[in-house]
Amino acid sequence: MIEIQIDAASTEDGIEQMQAYLGGVVNERWGEYTLEFDNEIGKGTIKCLTLDWGISLMEFDTIFYKDLVFINDNSHFNPIHFSYVSKGQFRHRFSNEDEFTIVEQYHSTIIVSSKDLKHITVIPKGHHVIFNNIRVVRKEYLKKRLVNVKLLNEKLYKVFVDDKSEKVFAYFSPIHLKMEDHVNAIRNADLKGMTRILHIEGEVYQLLSMHIARHDAQENCEILPPTLLKAELKTIKKLGEKIVGDPGSCYSLEQLSKESGLSQAKLQEGFKFLFTRTVTEYIRHIRLEAARDLLNTTDLNISQIVYTIGFTSRSYFSKIFKEKYGITPHDYKKQIVTAITKNSLI
Repeated sequence: MIEIQIDAASTEDGIEQMQAYLGGVVNERWGEYTLEFDNEIGKGTIKCLTLDWGISLMEFDTIFYKDLVFINDNSHFNPIHFSYVSKGQFRHRFSNEDEFTIVEQYHSTIIVSSKDLKHITVIPKGHHVIFNNIRVVRKEYLKKRLVNVKLLNEKLYKVFVDDKSEKVFAYFSPIHLKMEDHVNAIRNADLKGMTRILHIEGEVYQLLSMHIARHDAQENCEILPPTLLKAELKTIKKLGEKIVGDPGSCYSLEQLSKESGLSQAKLQEGFKFLFTRTVTEYIRHIRLEAARDLLNTTDLNISQIVYTIGFTSRSYFSKIFKEKYGITPHDYKKQIVTAITKNSLI
């Protein structure tokens, strides 16, 4: 077991303190710091990016060869921690507790300690662990002009306005697969400079809102559909990803049910929970998004696009395209051609 003592006053300082224990090299690019290491302790990357208004993002993508224990002293730097596990697990407790809470894959947490208690986080050896941690420094965040914490539920409101760091709060959410899409959007952002930072910032705020919304839902006793197991939700998420990757294939509720081994009722329940749409509505939504992309990026005519995305009726496609986007496919394509022609003449 390896213990790492962290008493940094910022996320960037925390990276430097971790480097002292883990070795490796820290690189900085566009304000994003990355610690890379590959030695007898373990291998992987730890990244951090500080944004405006007291918000920062840290991501672990690591494998350690011994249990790693992070002991965070909160006397200098005590933000609210919003965490999400994409792979593996970690364990957490406060220094006045004996028992750890295990945070598993696709689960999220909201945790903050009082300044006189420590966070103790254990990453188990031999496990590939990927998780991110959004940190909110309350004094800075509350200066943001459009922030109105009075709209938060009572428990979170008390956490946000606790500027003396006297309260302890820990919320451990059930499985939350929707967050993974936004986490992947951050991780796979193939952008540079300001564009990259703005993209990450947008996704971070989206994740924060989802953390808060999930806590609100639980406070209002809106819990996961009781008939769906964690493994079943994962299966439904994979079906959704398959449809995104191949929208032109022939899908039906009956076929997806046979493929997944899940009943049609469970599929409908799962799609509504994960994607806020029935199976049919989700397939139609993905196909229309794919059609719009093809109109933007290819020279295919509308009939070819209809065939490519799996529809059989051009008139039906035109009807639902206009219902969704407020314009016919023909007029949409005409606007694109007109814009391209104008730009070529400039």
